[in-house]
Amino acid sequence: MEEEPARPAAPAAPTTPEAPQPAAAPEPPPVDEAAPDAAAGGSRRRGRTALLIAAAAVLGLVAGTCTGVLVQADREPTKLPPLSQAALAPSTGKAPKPLPADQDRRVRTDGDLRELLLKKPRGAREIEWLDGVDGWMDLATYAGNFGSPSEQFSEYVHDDFRRAAVTRWRTGATRTVEIRLIQFHQEEVLSALEGSDTGRHWAGWGREDDTDRWPVPGTGDGEVFVHNRPESVDGSPPLYSAEAHAWRGDIEMEIWVADTERIGKDQIMDLARRQMERL
Repeated sequence: MEEEPARPAAPAAPTTPEAPQPAAAPEPPPVDEAAPDAAAGGSRRRGRTALLIAAAAVLGLVAGTCTGVLVQADREPTKLPPLSQAALAPSTGKAPKPLPADQDRRVRTDGDLRELLLKKPRGAREIEWLDGVDGWMDLATYAGNFGSPSEQFSEYVHDDFRRAAVTRWRTGATRTVEIRLIQFHQEEVLSALEGSDTGRHWAGWGREDDTDRWPVPGTGDGEVFVHNRPESVDGSPPLYSAEAHAWRGDIEMEIWVADTERIGKDQIMDLARRQMERL
């Protein structure tokens, strides 16, 4: 009898490798209980350094100040210069002579203002004074020549009105001439200039079409005006008129001419030139 073949052996079950055992953690180094914490210790060291530096700076300033005081205390006081200076040596040249009265404008304008007015021409007749006393016009009388006397009075008080001189005459049958010199104190504003500007403004205002105007030579902004259309005032017969406005220093000049016939440029210009020459 044949022998039964042997069964193959069953494959052996795979063996599971052992899991690696974790390595033992190294033992921490011994803690020095006397050593401070690193972060906290660093911060405290920086704070102490800043305090030491600040204290040293303060001590340096104090020491420097004390040293300066001690050094200055040992020095002789410095003498101050005298308040009064030595008088300057007088000039050996001759002092200029004062201007004669006829050349010193201040002497002339501070004197009798009426003397600076143009003289009445030969053959002219004086007009009875209704708006002045002996050639003078006070502020109330002068302001009365305007449309709003009270308002104008207050304005001239503000402008430091000083005085006004006036002359007036008649030539021929109907022509009248009036010249006014108005003087101001002029302590704060150029009132004579402002007054002249106002006069020139009203001379041409609303009458540009029938008014001719020309500058007065040698007066800066002085002008003469000739009105070519006659006008009636307070019911009087219509009259032609011409006027001039200029200023010099503290004096304002006004010239008014009226006639039944038209007034020529040369006539008003001649009056304005000669009057300004006297200023």
